[in-house]
Amino acid sequence: MPAATTFSSDIAFTPTVKAIQSQKGSRHAYERVEARGSWQTAITAELRGFIEAQRSVFLATANLDGQPTIQHRGGPAGFLKVLNEKTIAFVDFIGNRQYITLGNLSENPKAHLFLIDYAHRRRIKIWGTARAVEGDGDLVAKLMPQGYKARPEQVILFAVSAWDANCPQHIPQRFEAEDVAASLVQRDTRIRELEAEVQRLRVPTYPGERNST
Repeated sequence: MPAATTFSSDIAFTPTVKAIQSQKGSRHAYERVEARGSWQTAITAELRGFIEAQRSVFLATANLDGQPTIQHRGGPAGFLKVLNEKTIAFVDFIGNRQYITLGNLSENPKAHLFLIDYAHRRRIKIWGTARAVEGDGDLVAKLMPQGYKARPEQVILFAVSAWDANCPQHIPQRFEAEDVAASLVQRDTRIRELEAEVQRLRVPTYPGERNST
């Protein structure tokens, strides 16, 4: 976070942004946030659980000219690792080999992570800096998801400066296909159990008893 900032949220709320907030009528609300200590700057236990449960993340970077790009990174739950309260890491798998993110980070380390959980309608924004680590086999082995069939190319280390949790407004509720499939299996299993119970209850309890239905 720049040394000149007063509050952790100043990483995003520049003087220009604050002026617009004043014009639009939201500055007082964010001043109250600042009075309470502003945004958190370390990864909490709750945030760690959220991060490591995600299967995808959006990574934003920009080059020296300020041209931004956002790229998706994904993998099985747990591919994002929290190394400590200030560091997130993940293996960068071989993809389309455009290397826009690597190029941007080589000249501008400022970066942003955007995580969204559609099922629970929750999103987290994380500001910080990032760098690529190449040629570290031990680190790759530590971070590589077990059994995941992908080719690692390098590791991205993200240093957290500040983070904020947004409200669920306008987030559509969606579910992972695997979670839906598991719920359907549970439903079908329960249906079979209930059908078996109905059949059991219809069996006569003593000789000569007939089913009234």
